[in-house]
Amino acid sequence: MLKGEQLSFRYRVNQPWILRDFSIEINKSEIVGLQGPSGQGKTTIGKLLAGYLQPTEGRVTIDGKPLPNQGYCPVQLIFQHPELAMNPRWTISQILAEGKGTSRELLQGLGIHSNWLSRFPHELSGGELQRIAVARSLNRATRYLIADEMTAMLDTNTQALIWRAVIDYACQVEIGILVISHDIALLKYLCHRRIDLKAAH
Repeated sequence: MLKGEQLSFRYRVNQPWILRDFSIEINKSEIVGLQGPSGQGKTTIGKLLAGYLQPTEGRVTIDGKPLPNQGYCPVQLIFQHPELAMNPRWTISQILAEGKGTSRELLQGLGIHSNWLSRFPHELSGGELQRIAVARSLNRATRYLIADEMTAMLDTNTQALIWRAVIDYACQVEIGILVISHDIALLKYLCHRRIDLKAAH
């Protein structure tokens, strides 16, 4: 289980709290939706769960143990803009090699072509780059995926292709997923349960 317990966060003392006393649990093989208006802390929650930020109060654990502070993190976070998370000087092949072994079936399911591998990020479209980001993040060492508006900027067909591949892979290897989105219809379709931050506040 990935668990965030009584998470609170602010950048500095005397600054406003971005998040206050929020708790969440995600089981393996479970898809949980997180919805709510802008400014309610959805992205902050994702960053806390993936170890990008350290909570000011509270803690994040996997099976009762803290997230590792070195090496590959078993909680992977995918943002809305994949180009910001990729080294522009690396080829796609080098970027994929950052992962711990990407399934060939996943690459095929995501529609990643072999001729993309020698290209650089600026030579691919946003939808193609997002497929690369997903493939890099979903590997044998990943146990939980945080998808923060992962497909919000993509066309409907590309969204469907990516989510189909992600859900198929997650079911096979029992990965838990947190889907952060403004798209309520998407959350209703994908998720086993949903958390509404507006209601939580």
